[in-house]
Formats: sequence, C-alpha cells, structure tokens
Amino acid sequence: MNPRSRYDEIADDLAARDPNVELSQMMGMPCIKAGGKMVIGYERTGQMVFKLPDEAEHDKALELDGAKLFDPSGRGKPFKEWVQVPYAHESEWPKLATTALKLRAG
Repeated sequence: MNPRSRYDEIADDLAARDPNVELSQMMGMPCIKAGGKMVIGYERTGQMVFKLPDEAEHDKALELDGAKLFDPSGRGKPFKEWVQVPYAHESEWPKLATTALKLRAG
C-alpha cells in the first residue's frame, strides 16, 4: 500500500465511525477536520501530520525516527502542536489519528 492509500483508508475509517469527522482540504492538502478544525492532514511527501496539543502525546510522537514538527511553509516556522510522521511509521498513524481526534474533543 502506498502512503496516500494508507491515509485514505484511515480517513475513511474515521469518517465512518465518527459523525463529527469531515474529510476536507486545507493548506493545499487533504485533511481531516473535527468540529470544523483541521486535526490531521496528509503532507505531499507521503507523511501524515497530527495536531497533538497534549505535551506527553506530542513528545511521544516526536520520538519516532524521522518525525518532526510540521512546517507547512518550509520557512522554519513550524506549528508548535503539530507533528509530521513519516510513512515508515504508518502502523502508528491510526493510533495517532485517534489520539488527535480525542484531544480535539477534550
């Protein structure tokens, strides 16, 4: 499975299970919104991005090899609550997506 197909699989599953989940586009990328706010996205290099405002969850995600703060502009101004996770950790993507949605709801 390629990265985009994996993202689509996760996004479709989340949307089927949660009526508050909306599949959309934002910042030029496919994204998942909850309550009208983007909480998950698919970055064009084949990585998923997750809004993780909980410090412990955020730090745990950043410990994954290759994970980094999400900088959509590429100008050294990353979003402080967002973590970009490479496809090498696609097995972690569903858990991170669920966590991002729970943190949004909480």
